[in-house]
Amino acid sequence: MKLSTRLSVMKPSAIRETGKQIAARPGCMSFAAGLPSPQLIPVEKVRKITDKILKKKGAIALQYGPTKGHEPLIEKIVKIMEEKNVTATRENIQITTGSQQAIFFSAMMFVNKGDTVITENPSYLGALAAFRPFECNFKGIDVDEDGMKLDELEAVLEKDNNVKMIYVVPNFSNPTGRTWSLERRKKLLEIAGEYDLPIVEDNPYGEIRFEGEDIPTIKALDKENRVIYLGSFSKIFCAGLRVGWICADKNLINKYEIMKQGADLQSNQLAQMQVDEFLNEYDMEEQIKEIIKVYKVKRDLMCRLIDEKFPKTVKRTDPKGGMFLWIEFPNGVDASKLLQKALELNVGFVPGGPFYPNGGHENTVRLNYSNMSQEQIVEGIGLLGELFSREF
Repeated sequence: MKLSTRLSVMKPSAIRETGKQIAARPGCMSFAAGLPSPQLIPVEKVRKITDKILKKKGAIALQYGPTKGHEPLIEKIVKIMEEKNVTATRENIQITTGSQQAIFFSAMMFVNKGDTVITENPSYLGALAAFRPFECNFKGIDVDEDGMKLDELEAVLEKDNNVKMIYVVPNFSNPTGRTWSLERRKKLLEIAGEYDLPIVEDNPYGEIRFEGEDIPTIKALDKENRVIYLGSFSKIFCAGLRVGWICADKNLINKYEIMKQGADLQSNQLAQMQVDEFLNEYDMEEQIKEIIKVYKVKRDLMCRLIDEKFPKTVKRTDPKGGMFLWIEFPNGVDASKLLQKALELNVGFVPGGPFYPNGGHENTVRLNYSNMSQEQIVEGIGLLGELFSREF
């Protein structure tokens, strides 16, 4: 049998592949996967609301549902968007199986074979994986502490007439933890308007701010309906339920709904009702406050230990929220080789190279601080510090 040509450009996830190596080592301390803290998953509350749903609306929860999504949850998402100063109605919302599906659908919406997709450099690994089946070209635009370097973006757009979409994670970015300034967000909209390009704004971490003032989403600044906003309950509630959403112009939402019909008919009806009932019965803001409290302590601890234990030639980002920080070793250091030595010490991380759409940058690492306990952070970062000090 002959396989499709698109399979030749698809790659296994570096995070998942590292995860396999870690899983083969019982007790391995993993700073690799982007997992929320298991201690913050409200298991007992979910059990109670699930019992209630199954007793009162079990046949509905276990039946097929609307492709667009569970109507009461859609109405709540409209209110969530309004709280972000985004004018929306139910016609602007499509519920998806996590925001990962929304990323895939967005590529399906805008990208043909040979087209160019603009991303940050580095960018979210899952987005790169979602885009690759469409046989597109990538152009990663370098970032600094204020976000994408937009002079570089303009230089690319002046030369490349095949750019079809811009994908960004402006709040506490995966993988670097950086956040875009308000000025960069406004300027990106201006540039996208000049070239008539859609912006896909992925915002799974935006609620998890440790310090500083909230910055408006790009969607909130959008006056031309060119921003496709992707939201998710995965990082603030239960990742395993896989409930996300798209907020966009209603004409685009109609197209997304058609894609959803062809992909999986609907998102899990019970999962949507669990999210909806949690929002009815409990205070999501209190849930988020507890997440912020715990993650801030872990971030502070990891940053302090890196500064104390790692060689002084190592650079790190200073995330103001989210779940990740970014490490840069001196040129010539291969993080993949260091990973193999770290695994021998029962510590895992993700080499940064795969996050770059055009390759290179093998001297970088993404570290997650949300999943491991404080004790594991102390032990694991200490072991990495000893390893790195020996190696360079």
